[in-house]
Amino acid sequence: MDLKKIIDKKDWASKYMIDEITHIIKTFEKRDPGSKGELQACEYMADVLKKDCGCDSAEIESFKENPGSFFGWIYFTITFVLLAIILYFFFPLISALLIIVGLTIAFMQFGLYKKFVDWAFPERTGHNVTAVKHPTGEVKRRLVFNGHPDAAWEWPVNYKLGGVGFEAHAIICAIGAIFYLVISIIYLKHCGLKGVAINSTYIIASAWYIKAAVWGFLFIPFEFGLYFMWNEKRIVDGANDNLTGCYMGIAVLKALKDEGIELENTELAVVLTGSEEAGLRGSKAWSEAHKDDWHDVPTFFFSYDTIYDPKYLMVNYRDLNGTVKADKDVSDLFLEAAQELEIPVTKGWVPPLGGATDNAAFAQAGFRSTGITGLNHKLEDYYHTRRDTYDNMNPEGLANCFAATVKALEKFDNGEKQ
Repeated sequence: MDLKKIIDKKDWASKYMIDEITHIIKTFEKRDPGSKGELQACEYMADVLKKDCGCDSAEIESFKENPGSFFGWIYFTITFVLLAIILYFFFPLISALLIIVGLTIAFMQFGLYKKFVDWAFPERTGHNVTAVKHPTGEVKRRLVFNGHPDAAWEWPVNYKLGGVGFEAHAIICAIGAIFYLVISIIYLKHCGLKGVAINSTYIIASAWYIKAAVWGFLFIPFEFGLYFMWNEKRIVDGANDNLTGCYMGIAVLKALKDEGIELENTELAVVLTGSEEAGLRGSKAWSEAHKDDWHDVPTFFFSYDTIYDPKYLMVNYRDLNGTVKADKDVSDLFLEAAQELEIPVTKGWVPPLGGATDNAAFAQAGFRSTGITGLNHKLEDYYHTRRDTYDNMNPEGLANCFAATVKALEKFDNGEKQ
C-alpha cells in the first residue's frame, strides 16, 4: 500500500489535532487521573473513533486505582527522612532504618511505578478506550496507536524554575537523605550500639559526627520543600501531555477514512489508557485485562507521549527511568520511517528522573511496543505546568510525527517488519 497521499496531509492532520484538542480542553472538566473529566474525554474520543474514523468498535473499560499514591510517597519518605535527621543525635540505628525505608518507598513507587503504598490513598475509577478498525481481508498484522487522555497535577518548581531547578531539587533531597544514612552507618560502626545510649555523656561520638550532622541541616529546607513537589489542587490542561498522543492515532484513522483507503490485511487499533500520570495505572490495567489478546498475529504498539518540539522527536529504546527495554523491531520501524522522510528523529531513552510512557507497561506485559516522544527530556517549563495549553502547541512537531507514523504504517503494511 502506498500512503503518500496520507503523508502529504500532515499539515491538515496537525490542524485537525489542534482543533480537536482545543475543543476537549474548552468543553470538558479537568482530566486528572480517575476524574469525571478523564471519562468525558474518553467518551468523546471513543465517539469520534466510531463516527469519524470508521472503527468497527470503540469500547470504554473501567479500572480501580489509587491515583494519589503516585506522589503520595513523598509524605512517607520525607517524613521519615526529617525524623531520621532528628533521631540521628539520639538513635542513629533508627535514623538509618527510617531513611532506608523511606528511600525504598520512593524507589518502588516513583522509580519503578509499583503499587507500594497505594493502599493508603483513596480509590477512584479510571477509564480506558479500545477502538478497532478491521481490514477488508484476513488479519495478518496489527498496529496499535496509544496515548493517555489524563492530565497531570502541576509541578510548582518546574513552573517557576524549569526542569533544571526541578531535577536539582529532587537530586539535592536524595543526596541529603543518603548523607544522613552514610554518617549514621559510620557513627554505628565507630561507636557501636553504645553510641545510642542516653546517659550523662549524652552522645559519646566525637565532635566530627555532631559537626557533620549539623552541617547537614542545610538539606532540611530542600527536604521540607519536597512536600510541595506537586500541587494536587491545580490540574494542567495537558494539551501536549498528552492529548497529542491520543490524537496521533485518531488523526491517522480519520485521514484514511476521509480518503476512502481500506487496508487489506492490517488491523488498526487506538488504545487510550487513562491515569498514566498516576503511574501508568491505565496501561497496566489494560495490559492485565487483555493479557491473552492480540497475540494471534504480529502486533506492534506505538505509544505516544508529549508530541511537541520537532527538534526532539525521539524513539525511546528504553523506558521507565531507563529500566524497561522497548521492542527493537517496533522502535526501528518508526525510526527508519522518519529517516526515510528526512524528518529529524533521534534514537534515545527515557532516563532516570525522566519518568515513563505507557510503552513501559505494555512492554512489561509482553506486548511488542515502543515509546515515541517529542519533548526535551531535560524538562522545560511547560511540562506538567499551566503552560501546557492548547495555544502552546507546535504544528510542525505534530505534522512531522504524523507523517512518520503514516510512513511506518505503510512499511508495516507492506511487511517490512514482523
